Amino acid sequence: MVVNTNVRAQIETNKPMDMTSKLIQPPYLKAGDTVAIVAPSGILKSREGEVQQAVKLLQSWGLNAIVGDHVFSQSNHFAGDDYERCVDLQSVMDNPTVSAIWCARGGYGTVRILDKLDYTEFKKNPKWVIGYSDITALHNQVHNEGFQSLHALMCVSLTKDLNDIKETVATFKSALFGEPTDYTLKGSKYNRVGETSGELVGGNLTMLHTMLGSKESIDTSGKILFIEEIGEYKYHIDRMLQSMKRAGYFDHLNGLVVGDMSKMRKNTTLWGASVEQLILDALEDYDFPITFNMPAGHEKDNRALVLGRTLDLKVGKAQTTLKFSE
Repeated sequence: MVVNTNVRAQIETNKPMDMTSKLIQPPYLKAGDTVAIVAPSGILKSREGEVQQAVKLLQSWGLNAIVGDHVFSQSNHFAGDDYERCVDLQSVMDNPTVSAIWCARGGYGTVRILDKLDYTEFKKNPKWVIGYSDITALHNQVHNEGFQSLHALMCVSLTKDLNDIKETVATFKSALFGEPTDYTLKGSKYNRVGETSGELVGGNLTMLHTMLGSKESIDTSGKILFIEEIGEYKYHIDRMLQSMKRAGYFDHLNGLVVGDMSKMRKNTTLWGASVEQLILDALEDYDFPITFNMPAGHEKDNRALVLGRTLDLKVGKAQTTLKFSE
């Protein structure tokens, strides 16, 4: 991949971003378009196979694929040092021939390069930013810059037999090519029933909490929030929700969609209630609808969600429907 000669200057000068509240949908993909694979976060040690599988998957859909120069670089915890990860991402953001940016993995590290990114060229040629987990930090920034993005699987999410993640891959493809990605969820006794609509925002709870007080924190007023998490104690979940609550994060929220809460850790002093009840208790002061059982997050079944797009949400005890508006 050729690196734009202006990238280093953009990174070093750290140009201010032109913030806007209007969310723009990047063009849907079509055969012949190019998807760039980059790694703005954790190290991809011994993960070449998954990335090559991702390239082949894109090619099977009639798309071209390019892989960032530093995707397999190693710098302690990260896929290259901050500059290397940033230069890969900035290069494809600036490249008018790239239609989508697919993050290879999450982990940790995206937040370290946010302040180095420049959206001047991106705004001239918007493209889909794809990923989840740590990539929530980038989704927040893209959203605040005024563009929709795609919460969906990453390259390392791929399995040898794609039938194991059939729905995950299918909804990812549908979202990229502009096909419907509406969902009907199984009900939950914990659901707080109601109907609402609003732009869908959010992602990983820890990352949303981390963004509080920064320019990457999202304004949730009139919106529907999606959250998911992995590997946390229940008291950590409660502490983050309480902190966000005290910061006014939920004051004007229209609704909440709860995804997977995976691999919850057990403290020696048990919490004493389910994570669903924990969430309801933390948000008992609000009356917006809340739905559980959205298959999105750190499980194999990780359905694609278009962040920044208006969502009509109907929550019942028996089922929930999520329908995106164009």
